[in-house]
Amino acid sequence: GPSPAAGMSPMKPANRSHSSSKTPSKTPGKSGSKIQSTPTKAGGDRYIPNRSTMQMEMANFLLTKENDPAEESPTKKEQQKAWAVNLNGFDIEEAKILRLSGKPQNAPEGYQNNLKVLYSQKMTPGSSRKNGRYIPSMPDRILDAPEIRNDYYLNLIDWSSQNFLAVALDNSVYLWNHTSGEIIQLLQMEHPDDYVSSVSWIKEGNYLAVGTSNAEVQLWDIQQQKRLRNMTSHSSRVGSLSWNSYILSSGARTGHIHHHDVRVAEHHVATLAGHTQEVCGLKWSLDGRYLASGGNDNLVNIWPCTQGDSGDFAPVQTFTQHQGAVKAVAWCPWQSNVLATGGGTSDRHIRIWNVCSGTCLSAVDAHSQVCSILWSTNYKEFISGHGFAQNQLVIWKYPTMAKVTELRGHTARVLNLTMSPDGVTVASAAADETLRLWRCFEMDPIKKKEKEKANSTKSSIIHQGIR
Repeated sequence: GPSPAAGMSPMKPANRSHSSSKTPSKTPGKSGSKIQSTPTKAGGDRYIPNRSTMQMEMANFLLTKENDPAEESPTKKEQQKAWAVNLNGFDIEEAKILRLSGKPQNAPEGYQNNLKVLYSQKMTPGSSRKNGRYIPSMPDRILDAPEIRNDYYLNLIDWSSQNFLAVALDNSVYLWNHTSGEIIQLLQMEHPDDYVSSVSWIKEGNYLAVGTSNAEVQLWDIQQQKRLRNMTSHSSRVGSLSWNSYILSSGARTGHIHHHDVRVAEHHVATLAGHTQEVCGLKWSLDGRYLASGGNDNLVNIWPCTQGDSGDFAPVQTFTQHQGAVKAVAWCPWQSNVLATGGGTSDRHIRIWNVCSGTCLSAVDAHSQVCSILWSTNYKEFISGHGFAQNQLVIWKYPTMAKVTELRGHTARVLNLTMSPDGVTVASAAADETLRLWRCFEMDPIKKKEKEKANSTKSSIIHQGIR
């Protein structure tokens, strides 16, 4: 891609027309010049579930109206409301098909329905079968990522708990403050031929680990914007990094994984030798009990956090089912022993494992290279990033593995995914030199309140326990 003009910061919001306007240019349901007439009836005249064309027509009309900007007069609105309540027993305006909240509607007060058993009035009409939420198909915003390295094995973006997105663009690392929108260049490699091959934030978000093509692992302080230390123990580029408290694990092109205790001078405390080729996927489980590693040798290794009796580290599981490089590794946030992995071009499968029993719980053919998997913290779902031919993101239901939706827009393969601290936004970096932010896990306001409440009680229990 072309280098940014002098003085122009990369990662600026891309000047693309559709990033600013969030409404699709074509209104769904409108076909050319055909004028849509209001269907005569809103449904059958009896409460019998009915898939007649009339209901489809009605639904189509409502969907179209949803995108219609024309405002109606208050009196007309009142008439429509009365008409809707008389025909259906509910106000159509209050029961839009595409609801963000997904909260069932109650019948208006005084409305009598003698067929409550057959037809529960509590369901949202028209969408009672599917509790589908609205997921925008367009990115919330697009950032330029000039010079991003189109290399499947690297891990070039990571979003911190303090809401900073770190992006490695060739030999530099930029930090984008999602809250303020400010962009700073954190570092640039001294030698022009060297490049940044991985980035990873410590849980607290105050330190960033940086892996390089010349086999270094650097530690940067974000407040000071200074390098704290330079850890040299590998003999080849460091393409993957993962934190477990003060232990930083790094995976190199040799296939070796090193544990670094960042608190001590002799940082290199262990070597894990279980891969014969580059380690491109590396993730500690949330409880810190296991480290999952995926390699270009098509293997997935599950390492315990402690040494075996011989004093050596040995995998407790090795999964050999993938037929391609395994870069996508992700631990389920609500089941600590469940791991998702995804394979490269010659494999294309997403597999879910129970790492205790070693069983493959499910496998699905994604029909394209898998570069990254992230579990949602707001829904029982996960998202995957893909390469040829669609370069799309796919949201999957768990455990059914049903496709929820596909997010398209990247014009070259997706390289990495990372998630905002609130779990709402997913950032995707691709070989088209753009970074796209998708608000795909937006929470229903009621669920959000419940989650916040649950989190506050959790922390208060912890505090009581400490006292």
